[in-house]
Amino acid sequence: MVDASVKQDLREMAVKLQNLRGSLDLDLKNELIANYEEKMTAPDFWDDNEQAQSVISELNGIKSVVEKYGKLQADREDLETMLELAEEEGDEAMAAELAESAADLVARLESFELELLLSEPYDKLNAIVELHPGAGGTESQDWGQMLYRMYTRWVEKRGFKYELLDYQDGDEAGIKSATILVKGYNAYGYLKAEKGVHRLVRISPFDSAGRRHTSFVSCDVMPEISDDVEVEIRSEDLRVDTYRASGAGGQHINKTESAIRITHLPTGIVVSCQLERSQIQNRDRAMKMLRSKLYERKIEEQQRHLAEIRGEQSEIAWGSQIRSYVFHPYSMVKDHRTQVETGNVGAVMDGDLDAFIDGYLRSQIRHDS
Repeated sequence: MVDASVKQDLREMAVKLQNLRGSLDLDLKNELIANYEEKMTAPDFWDDNEQAQSVISELNGIKSVVEKYGKLQADREDLETMLELAEEEGDEAMAAELAESAADLVARLESFELELLLSEPYDKLNAIVELHPGAGGTESQDWGQMLYRMYTRWVEKRGFKYELLDYQDGDEAGIKSATILVKGYNAYGYLKAEKGVHRLVRISPFDSAGRRHTSFVSCDVMPEISDDVEVEIRSEDLRVDTYRASGAGGQHINKTESAIRITHLPTGIVVSCQLERSQIQNRDRAMKMLRSKLYERKIEEQQRHLAEIRGEQSEIAWGSQIRSYVFHPYSMVKDHRTQVETGNVGAVMDGDLDAFIDGYLRSQIRHDS
């Protein structure tokens, strides 16, 4: 016998999908897809590589929404057919499979609804993620490297891509800082949930006495602003320093001083890039990062609403954390903004962050409404 709750889930999903169909305006989206695909056939499409990549990203984002909706609708219809068969034949095994498949579809539909709610103007953009260990030397620097690994794992699981823009090795272990560019539709929309201070409690592997230590790392996230956004940067306001690039794990990327650090003197904003082998290329990328940071500041000043893009500015210290990761005396990761928590620390450190991100974004939606 099919459980009544499964039937209720299927009815509710049918209503939700019908309502979504109207709000998505699928006909318009299919027109946009056709227009973008026609643009891509133009002989001069790749003359402006950055613009071409922007078109492709926009196209992939729209196609993703249309295809995900179609898959959800098709899967729901398949489950309706399975429901009829299970009831007609009294097949208990089929009823159990139906319940499992329905639960999976409910979760996928919730995730899709959340994706559609990422409608702020910057949400769809790529994200620049910076990690800066707080006070604590090797302890905090090692924690910074652990978070770097966690975020790159999340990026891979999500199907996004990332580029390492800057990576400063720690004195003995870990990192002094790291910056990555996460490329994917809605990358900023998701990763803005990670902005803040992350606190670790564990038995230190660097303490011969085996004492418990607390470490902090600040994670800053900003959207990658496109070149067509106007931001005034005067050359006399910049100090440009060069240094030798070093890669993750201590390998030297280049034996020459190709890495670039730019300081914007009026604001004190500092950006660094060492991804490319050429100083010129690194400077171009660093300037893009600076433009993104300055544009953020401009929006903040205009709107007087820090939480909209940058969130609360806080000291990298005890009490200012958004999330705690406890390895000892028990295993727990807890988000202090939403109370979402899990005891599976290993999974989180391997990039399983969606529960925390979803919880934060849903809380913001409820707050805004």
